[in-house]
Amino acid sequence: MTLKIVVDADACPVKQEIIRTAADFKVRVLMVASYDHRLQPAEGVDIVQVDRSDQSVDLYIANHIQAGDLLVTQDFGLAALALGKKALAIGNRGQMYNDRTIDFLLERRHDQAKQRRGGKHSKGPRAFTEEDRQFFLHSLTKVLTRLQENST
Repeated sequence: MTLKIVVDADACPVKQEIIRTAADFKVRVLMVASYDHRLQPAEGVDIVQVDRSDQSVDLYIANHIQAGDLLVTQDFGLAALALGKKALAIGNRGQMYNDRTIDFLLERRHDQAKQRRGGKHSKGPRAFTEEDRQFFLHSLTKVLTRLQENST
């Protein structure tokens, strides 16, 4: 089983960090985005572009992710699908998704959607910061190091 990093690349703010870190660990990357997003080719990176339909990226990833892959996404639903296929999942800000936390995150997302439908408006996610970028990089490096140590 060969590890690959699968990236929900439409709104991913850490694509360059993923590419550089994956190269350091000699891990392949699969970036998946709609045709609305321009992805730059890079060595060790496969790019798949799908139509701009609402869930096209998620469907492609759900159909192609495999056990042992590492998914980078901010979508809790997609993370849950990946975990169900025995893949690992990490958020764009470096938080690891796991079976213990994903149910809470999905329930919270559902509650917030119900509140929005009821007319309550929230601020949305906080702005992505340099600290978020560094925490992601640290988390990704830690996961890849652990996976590499466990495979030898």
